[in-house]
Amino acid sequence: MGSHASVLDRIRGGLMVSCQAYPGEPMNVPSIMAAVAASVVAGGAVGVRAEGLADLRAVRAAVAVPLVGLEKIGTDGVFITPTLASALAAAATGCDIVAIDGTVRPRPDGRDLATTVAGIRAAHPELLIMGDCATIDDARAAVAAGVDLVGTTLAGYTEHRAPTEGPDLDVLAEICAAVDVPVVAEGRYETPEHVVAAFDRGAFSVCVGSAITHPQRITARFVASL
Repeated sequence: MGSHASVLDRIRGGLMVSCQAYPGEPMNVPSIMAAVAASVVAGGAVGVRAEGLADLRAVRAAVAVPLVGLEKIGTDGVFITPTLASALAAAATGCDIVAIDGTVRPRPDGRDLATTVAGIRAAHPELLIMGDCATIDDARAAVAAGVDLVGTTLAGYTEHRAPTEGPDLDVLAEICAAVDVPVVAEGRYETPEHVVAAFDRGAFSVCVGSAITHPQRITARFVASL
């Protein structure tokens, strides 16, 4: 792990790639996700985002770039590293940044966001904390709670903001103008043009996921065009 400043310097202005497989998919194997992570780094990715403790340990052993770690628990409500315990478990895998739900919604363990951030900070002061947000209000609250950076990961995935066709560039621009921490553009970024548009609106880094690392989905799109 590097210092906070060095980790941020390494992802500034670059492409991060989310290497995650869904339950039941053939690729949902830690060694495969580690190989995918190594492949995107070989292609120029400056950072990797991965989910699940076994995957995080495998990816950490495979790549030296900054690693964003999270653990998904369930599929509804707050499910991205939703509790302090899940955040501490993700942190223990050696990631450089732990991503947690950064919305203002109730958390399963009853802690509020500020208490969760404080608990992570006390146990792992060397770790950066990223709040995955849906709205500008989420982002402001996450920064007030003490996160080091925010992402637009949940824009369009909560009841507080309708989904857009493609990435929500408007909320990205709003958040970039409203907070004084780095903002990672993430969520439905499908093309190089989307990535350029995100940087034009002030993104610190851009994270692309299934458009790069989900062959099942990519193949289905081609098949659907036949």
